Amino acid sequence: MTDLSNARYVVVGAGMHGLSTAYHLARELEARGLGEGSDVLVLEKSEPGAGATGIACGVVRNNYFQPAMSELMQACVEVWESDPEGYAYQPVGYIALGAASQEADLVATYERQERIGYRSRIVTGEAEVAEYMRGLFPDWRARGVTVCLHELQGGFAFNRESVAGLARKCEAAGVRIATGVEVSGFDSAGDGSIRAVETSAGSVEVGEQVVVAPGPWAQDFWRMLDLPPTIDIRLPSGEVERDRPMWTFWNLQEGEITVDPTLFALADGGAPPVIHLDSDAPLHTDDGKLVTDELWGIYFKRDRDGVQGGASPLVVDGDVELDPYPLTTDVDPDFPDMWCAALSHAMSRFEGMRPRYRKARSGGVGSFTADNFPVFDFLRPNLYAILDSNHGYKMIGVGREVARTLLGEHSGLLYPFRFERFETGDLHPVSSSPYPWS
Repeated sequence: MTDLSNARYVVVGAGMHGLSTAYHLARELEARGLGEGSDVLVLEKSEPGAGATGIACGVVRNNYFQPAMSELMQACVEVWESDPEGYAYQPVGYIALGAASQEADLVATYERQERIGYRSRIVTGEAEVAEYMRGLFPDWRARGVTVCLHELQGGFAFNRESVAGLARKCEAAGVRIATGVEVSGFDSAGDGSIRAVETSAGSVEVGEQVVVAPGPWAQDFWRMLDLPPTIDIRLPSGEVERDRPMWTFWNLQEGEITVDPTLFALADGGAPPVIHLDSDAPLHTDDGKLVTDELWGIYFKRDRDGVQGGASPLVVDGDVELDPYPLTTDVDPDFPDMWCAALSHAMSRFEGMRPRYRKARSGGVGSFTADNFPVFDFLRPNLYAILDSNHGYKMIGVGREVARTLLGEHSGLLYPFRFERFETGDLHPVSSSPYPWS
């Protein structure tokens, strides 16, 4: 039985962030001669991947307009690429297609990727994009698309398998993983540091550091640490916006069509990249009903049971019940029609697929910070928080950076995501994407 009485390092949460942090911390301790893997204890109230990680769509991409996000994601992709088999990673690439209003953003993203050595291609012009896409998919027929950013890196991973692989890496490194243990609070010293973590299995004495990686339960831990529900934000103009809610919840809209997965393949029969399509062309169902004549967007990928993907999430009004965390959530009633219409808009092979739509074990409720970007920072002298604002699954490399930070290094990749940015006005730029996380 795992000893829960004490640990040098206590990690709360066995999702992508928590397991990655524990694994990389164990490796760093041993490599530096500072300890061993058993110095790291992971506390998980259910089982590894039981929350957002286990129902993530699994897309891994670097399509970020924000420089800090792009540089951090490059490091994350490096971790995925370091062991594709162990992480159940499929390096098929990622294609982002956009309307004219998004062309400047995607070109700027490509230029940044080129500067940092992330392999990608850019195609501009409606005719040129159509020709490029038909070279990959002969039945491509999307309209209203003037820019294509094809990431030759990236792809997706199978969520449950990747969690299991990461958990095996933790155990092989000596990390102790305690499941069925729920954290209820913290015992603080006079200087604010954490002396012990209070759990359903008793008190766990902390030797050095605590890392909380709570996923959508971020608000609960925020309250445990007596942090304010609203904050003031200094805008780039210098003005201060008062009392913005620190946390909001979004209902992630995702589903799938049940088809032979090989229906979605490249012209040569190969595995297709993940596709993200934004367009301002009027969108109609196959029987001619207008869905929208405003900017819309979807993403989709080949999965084991068919084709899976989603669209922009919806803000959740009122209270959110996260226990037990929903394996699926109710999507907007119009989402299936919209998503299937958009698939058909993209490729003729998807025409008539609306009857094959079903809810996927994907989506769920996402927890977002005040600016929809992650917070990675010390919230107490010895408590580091990984609050990912729903970017989490793809960001497997954050754990590597956090591990190094806990051992005294400065991470230039994590620094732009410190909590202090709200006070100083060092906010991330916002793109023209309809998605809150971009």
